[in-house]
Amino acid sequence: MHVIKRNRGRSDLDRQQRASEWGKLIAVAVGLLLVMSFFFDDMGIPQYWAMRNQEQQLEREIRELKVKNAELHLEVDRLRYDPERLEELAREQLGFVRKGETVYQLAPSVPSVGAGSVVPR
Repeated sequence: MHVIKRNRGRSDLDRQQRASEWGKLIAVAVGLLLVMSFFFDDMGIPQYWAMRNQEQQLEREIRELKVKNAELHLEVDRLRYDPERLEELAREQLGFVRKGETVYQLAPSVPSVGAGSVVPR
């Protein structure tokens, strides 16, 4: 009878060892799945890096747009309150001249006619 108890005890020990081995195997499998999800999942590390790069790009664009916005605000203020700027634009874009000024307009250059070319009439 003493031998039977020893066999039962050994059987319990074998079951515990197998359960422990299965537990380790499951833990390794879960760990492997977690590591794989870090690299291959939709929200894994490569996606994180891509999103971080995009964030940095957007922050640069925001800074550039803020500078451009400030420049445009200055131009609006100049158009509202600076008569010299208004005159400059009127002369450049609308061709305005002051009374008594003489304006010279240069005609565009005509392409030279080469030998054998036909001259339109």
